[in-house]
Amino acid sequence: MDLDLVCHPDTPPRTVKSVKVQVDRDARTLRLLYLVEGDPGRIRLPAPQKACRADGLWQTTCFELFVRDDSQGYREFNFSPSSQWAAYRFRAYREGREAVALNEPPIVRLFEPEAFHSMLRASLRVEIAPGTSVGLSAIIEETDGTKSYWALAHPPGDRPDFHDPACFALELPPAAQS
Repeated sequence: MDLDLVCHPDTPPRTVKSVKVQVDRDARTLRLLYLVEGDPGRIRLPAPQKACRADGLWQTTCFELFVRDDSQGYREFNFSPSSQWAAYRFRAYREGREAVALNEPPIVRLFEPEAFHSMLRASLRVEIAPGTSVGLSAIIEETDGTKSYWALAHPPGDRPDFHDPACFALELPPAAQS
């Protein structure tokens, strides 16, 4: 499924024209392909790193997945163009954050930028029940320091907040059978 993310109206980009996400899943793996349209030379990308868990990835260009586990609890996954990643669980809105242990780390790959777009693929083995609501988001930092915040939906207000329930705007269909 192909989805368009919406830029928060109070954080307009200078060079980024759009952010799209392709979502594909089977019974065991969720694959996300983030496509950023704009001048790749003007997007700040963190330096390549060893693929590992790291905190604070959202402070620069980063791609995210939020998964609602129950009426209040949720998980957050961060994917950096550096190949680093993070996984957290929250008991309630921004409360009780703890690292999530994963049996297999996500695979995060930044493709070589092309003339007008950049792509990042994240693949992870994660349990997501049919009908679970998720949020997809991105923080894009440009070389001049401009940051734009993109999501499927944004809550009212002048600050982007991907943890807000309004951002969990996609109900995932059942996984394709492999």
